[in-house]
Amino acid sequence: MSDAYITLESPAFGEYKEKGSKFLAFAYPFDDEEMLNAYLDAIRSEHHKARHFCYAYQIGDGQDRYRMNDDGEPSGTAGKPIYGQILSFGLTNVLIIVVRYFGGTKLGVSGLIQAYKEAAKAALDDANLVEKYITSSYRLGFDYAEMGHIMNVLKELDIEIIDKSFESTCAVTIQLRHSIEGEMLHKLIARILNKSMEEVHVETPIDFCTITKVS
Repeated sequence: MSDAYITLESPAFGEYKEKGSKFLAFAYPFDDEEMLNAYLDAIRSEHHKARHFCYAYQIGDGQDRYRMNDDGEPSGTAGKPIYGQILSFGLTNVLIIVVRYFGGTKLGVSGLIQAYKEAAKAALDDANLVEKYITSSYRLGFDYAEMGHIMNVLKELDIEIIDKSFESTCAVTIQLRHSIEGEMLHKLIARILNKSMEEVHVETPIDFCTITKVS
């Protein structure tokens, strides 16, 4: 099972010019569709004299959440070529917005497709790409008396801790890669109980530590 994907490490920028028109491409790491309007509003505010704000994005590992928008350009001339570059680079969890300043000369359908493609490509050529993993999160709850033992087990198994809370009781949130999720849960429970993996399973209860899947 593959649980790795390629995305942007940080925002990137690209530019393309053709017959007086200027195409500015802004590429972002993007994993929350509800943030789309915030990105668009920020770009529109910064470039309020531009004519078009076209975009495409993809989220997820199976091309299951994607969208393209031509923002007034002829159908298929902007969003589709932008999206094509996301696919060409093999990326996901990415948003690209291309801003067009009209230069007074119409480019035609083929000219627009080429311009939006090249602008998006310029931004991705400038980007730092990074490999990330699809993960599940689990919350471990335990008393202070168990903190040293639990933290040592997590360190020994090289399990990533993404959040900690030490109040009246202790809680840590961990991440496990999908491809080894079951195996790592099994190991974690065995180590916490100081038993062999043959003696426990992923649903073996632990009196002094709760393990709850949160996402």
